[in-house]
Amino acid sequence: MRPHRITILVLPGAAPLDVGISAQVFAPRHGLPYEMRHCSLAAGPVPGRDGLGFVVEHGPEALDDADTVIVPGFNNPLRQLERRILDGLRDAAARGARMVSICTGAFALAAAGLLDGRRATTHWSMAPTLAREYPAIRVDPGVLFVDEGQVLTSAGVAAGIDLCLHMIRSDHGVQASNDVARRIVAAPYRSGGQSQFVPRTVPEPLGQVFAATREWALHRLDKPIGVADLARHAGVSTRTFGRRFVEDTGYTPMRWILRARVDRARELLECSSLGVEQIADRVGLGTGANLRLHFQRILGTTPTEYRRAFGGKLAGSGAVTPPAVIGKAEQLTA
Repeated sequence: MRPHRITILVLPGAAPLDVGISAQVFAPRHGLPYEMRHCSLAAGPVPGRDGLGFVVEHGPEALDDADTVIVPGFNNPLRQLERRILDGLRDAAARGARMVSICTGAFALAAAGLLDGRRATTHWSMAPTLAREYPAIRVDPGVLFVDEGQVLTSAGVAAGIDLCLHMIRSDHGVQASNDVARRIVAAPYRSGGQSQFVPRTVPEPLGQVFAATREWALHRLDKPIGVADLARHAGVSTRTFGRRFVEDTGYTPMRWILRARVDRARELLECSSLGVEQIADRVGLGTGANLRLHFQRILGTTPTEYRRAFGGKLAGSGAVTPPAVIGKAEQLTA
């Protein structure tokens, strides 16, 4: 089977980091079956932002057979885009291509009408403008990314890493995503529901303490963990911990623990031969029935179906076409 074709649309004024995120995460050296191309209004030089430019190898015709189209952020997102670009985006979406934006790239998808009636996000500073200019979009300014199935949007800059890793997680499973995250030295998992920025009322040292507490919890998911246990480890009151944990992560503590347990179960389904009952016990969900319940509610599939799709698929081997069995994955917010 041919590789999954990713076309990155580099518009004039493109943000270098936004373009680089996609190039890094989907790089062939990670061994995943992605084929990556860059295009713009025409092949050749493209002016970028912050004193850096690009040279792309393709014109807009590269959109015509893309399986995934990624639009990085760019300057002056309210300017009129060329018709060939808008038509190319619309045609790609009509073919069923996955349409993705990073930061202000959402404005290009919006201009093509691809976000109408959908929930979407962009950089928090531009979210009011997106909502004003495109009232048919349900703009959510407070999350890292939004997965609407075929159309995915992320907040600014580093949130693009989280979205790209989320796509690998959806395409090839948790272990493949974690392998790539390890190679690029990124956090392996930040959910789409996490806040774009931590409110200034949360002291930075406390944010570091909470990060250490989350790491502590991840190493004892097989044991009972309550909010009181987490607060005790962090050295704060239960009430303070619960309130500030939501501000820091976008999730209540127990919901975060549940998602962590489901993710650990996903890893064990991918890379072990343990049965569902054994996995449920190892991740602290008790019974196979409980694991199945949470898998269905959070991921929209069963453990057996998940293992059939991703079992044994490590980075470097896996399905070319993104399976549909986890279409609901990671869409929950706090």
